[in-house]
Amino acid sequence: MIGALSHYSGRSALALGVFYLLLATPIARDWLEASMSRHMLVQMPLLVVVGIIAARLVPGRIQDSLLIRFGGAWPCVIAALFASSYWMLPRALDAALTDPWAEVAKFLSLPFLVGFPLVLAWRRLTLIGRGFVWTNFFSMLAVLGWLYIVAPVRVCNSYLVNDQENAGWYMVIASVLLFFWWLGTLLVGGGVGPDKPDQSGSDRTFA
Repeated sequence: MIGALSHYSGRSALALGVFYLLLATPIARDWLEASMSRHMLVQMPLLVVVGIIAARLVPGRIQDSLLIRFGGAWPCVIAALFASSYWMLPRALDAALTDPWAEVAKFLSLPFLVGFPLVLAWRRLTLIGRGFVWTNFFSMLAVLGWLYIVAPVRVCNSYLVNDQENAGWYMVIASVLLFFWWLGTLLVGGGVGPDKPDQSGSDRTFA
């Protein structure tokens, strides 16, 4: 049983590594970064998801050890909030498109400073702590989207005003939909939600 699980985790890690490398290929980057909406709402979330899945492939014992080394749950949450907030800034988007080192930093920081530490911290957070993370994310997404919509000039030199406005609307809509999804997981006992145990029956939870 343990051997089968290890084999399954190994194949999952390999698939995840291949997917991560595919995201970094010039073809994928050119297509995803050609649009501000795809850049912010597809590529960046996918990089965070890579970090989330990578953390969930790590055995719980090692996750606990890493969490202790990182100083506990809240340092991980704070690192994730700062890193995710930075990559929502227009200047960071421009830098990622014009500076190869900034692009490398984006591909490293979003998985390993946002997705990965959030999973490490999630099991240790109370319902209030998780609510703080979610509401901070919703509000940041909505406010930034609104600013992109109402800004009379380009806030990103790399994208046109209409592209910026479209991205803003998508961000506002995404924030509203995610908020109601999260609210539903709180009000309804069944279904998929951040507090539900995974299928292995362990106490690990969805991030």
